[in-house]
Amino acid sequence: MTYISDVLYWISTGLLVPVVLVLIFLFVRALVLLGAFFGRYQAMRRDEALLRRPLENLTPENLDDFEKLLPSNSTDPTVGYMQRLFEARHSPARIEHILSDVEIASDKELSLSVTLAKMGPTVGLMGTLIPMGPALVGLAAGDIASMAYNMQVAFATTVVGLFASAIGFLTKQTTQRWQMRRMSDLELVASLLIENNKKDTQPCDAAE
Repeated sequence: MTYISDVLYWISTGLLVPVVLVLIFLFVRALVLLGAFFGRYQAMRRDEALLRRPLENLTPENLDDFEKLLPSNSTDPTVGYMQRLFEARHSPARIEHILSDVEIASDKELSLSVTLAKMGPTVGLMGTLIPMGPALVGLAAGDIASMAYNMQVAFATTVVGLFASAIGFLTKQTTQRWQMRRMSDLELVASLLIENNKKDTQPCDAAE
């Protein structure tokens, strides 16, 4: 039994360095995600101010005027998808395919936030528990310096893991709201394009 316990102790102690490296990686990814998040927010806010009122008053009759309002150099994904919808205005099948692409892209957009929100606490907890063993050994041996060092590592990994998790959770919640708004706007434009397309084909059918 002692041998098995020693093996488990060696395994857990050997995992400390990989766990710390993973936490550093998650921390860097959280910072990158946070920067990209604010970049998307700025682009969305700018385009929202330009397009919100026209979207609220959008009808099949003023679709062409609305298309001209779409900025060509926007980094907001919503604007890009709207431009694709207008390019596919005469094909309901392509319009539906674009909306499906939006759902797939939205799921991919959330993947990093979800990973951080779930992995941050898990890896942080591992980084907390692993040094506790050596800390207790140091305490039993009267080595206060060793115990203090291991406790410092334990608390640091906890903080880093929770930080990455908090960034992931907050960006996930906010991005989901943005995606719901985006999907609502795109479905409105798609429905009006299909409706307008049906109106254009009705006179041709009547003439035949």
